[in-house]
Amino acid sequence: MWIRKILRDMKKGVDSPMPTQAVSNEEFIPRPQTDAQKQVEHHIGEMAEVRARKLGMDRRTFMSSSMGLAVCFLASNKVFGNCWDVDEAETWEPAAYDEKWPKGEYFIIDVQAHFTNGVAIPGFRTMEFVKNMGFNLKEDVEAYGYKNFVKEMFFDSETLMVVISGVPGKEENRGPDGRILERQERTRGINRVLPSWYMAEARKELNDLAGSERALNQGNLAPNHYWDKADNRVDKAATIEQMEREIEKYGIGSWKWYCHTDPGGSGGGFQLDDDNSQWFIEESRKRGLKLISVHKGYSYQSRTLGHLANPKDVEKAALRNPDFNFVVYHSAIKHGPNEQNWKESNQYDPNTGDFEWHKVLMDIKKRNPRMNNVYCEVGSFFNILAVIDPVMCMHGMGKNIKYYGSDHVVWGTDCLWWGSPQWAIDAFKRFQISDELCEKFGYKKITKEDKANILGLNAARLYKVDVNAKRNAFPADALMRLKLSYLDRGGQRSNAAYGWVRADD
Repeated sequence: MWIRKILRDMKKGVDSPMPTQAVSNEEFIPRPQTDAQKQVEHHIGEMAEVRARKLGMDRRTFMSSSMGLAVCFLASNKVFGNCWDVDEAETWEPAAYDEKWPKGEYFIIDVQAHFTNGVAIPGFRTMEFVKNMGFNLKEDVEAYGYKNFVKEMFFDSETLMVVISGVPGKEENRGPDGRILERQERTRGINRVLPSWYMAEARKELNDLAGSERALNQGNLAPNHYWDKADNRVDKAATIEQMEREIEKYGIGSWKWYCHTDPGGSGGGFQLDDDNSQWFIEESRKRGLKLISVHKGYSYQSRTLGHLANPKDVEKAALRNPDFNFVVYHSAIKHGPNEQNWKESNQYDPNTGDFEWHKVLMDIKKRNPRMNNVYCEVGSFFNILAVIDPVMCMHGMGKNIKYYGSDHVVWGTDCLWWGSPQWAIDAFKRFQISDELCEKFGYKKITKEDKANILGLNAARLYKVDVNAKRNAFPADALMRLKLSYLDRGGQRSNAAYGWVRADD
């Protein structure tokens, strides 16, 4: 028998701001909670109950605080080993957290931040890795909208800047009469989830509100968006017209490509190293934009074109275009834990720490140690692995840093699909690779300098952001004043969970 996770938690008295169980999004039968997950959940509940009672707080409020989050990391350490840097004192007093993890220590830029244009996408916020986080993640239009985006990304987290990141889709540039279309006219169906024009408008609205630059935006245009079906080739005139619109009118800072999608109805996807992509790159070069962010991994998004999400095409494209930078989203992990038997499908080998297609990405750098224009992005990579399998996460992050360097790993979270990114920020601040894995696999301990690079400084270099100027401007901008007012009124992240689990767990 299945039961909603929120009802299961209410019956069992579970309240946790971090996942302790994989939960179904109704696409497969919920898997039983593992023994390790049960242990973590038990420790969280036990420690939270003791502390909340002694501090004179209800448990709900306690678990929404920094102390509640610290309890989760401490409980995870008890089961998985010392994966997280957390002190007992942090579970008892907020001051201990504030002293150890001072706000503003890191300049945080999230390069994979999403919302939607009046569209709800059921299932994203209830995927299995996030089910027991305890967040009240609604699945309605407002939950995925711009206003909630501002709240969860800025008010409920330490994120200072975002790159509004594209999703698969194209714009209709002209109507049947040849007229240039505007705003809503340009998009329909799935293409209106987060079109380029809406990202540009949201960026401007957010920056105007703040009085400083808090947001950048990507463009969705890709080599197969405008297709001459009669001659089975790129419609170059239409592509260039849209390219110039996105660069000049929308002010994009990067292209966002999905090789395994077919918005233009070409009958197939594309690869970074094919002739159409190279033509696009050369046209973009002429116009001064030389940054490409590409979704790799998570191949289940397309049953027929999923193989094109393999990062093997990154190598030739990067070597052929050394003046371009290529940011590989998700660090190319092939399968996520919302899929059944995901570790087996990823061919995860604990003896080597390798897994699909992350290994392909790592092998590219091994073959080309001097290649310096490829970056590993960690949205829906670090945050997922950190709470589902911390050891696998150590391997993933350890290899990213070992082969590409901490100056070529870029922070992203894929939020607000998963709610506020603060839990992921907290996790990364505390994250460390064990002595055992460092000694056995040649990984390095992650220093504060490494974390500063990953959390924001690398993205700042890619997007030409003056970090010192921003640090001076942000404390006085309107967005920061609104955030402080929100916190003064008691604003906080909420804990609750949806999705399905087995009733007998």
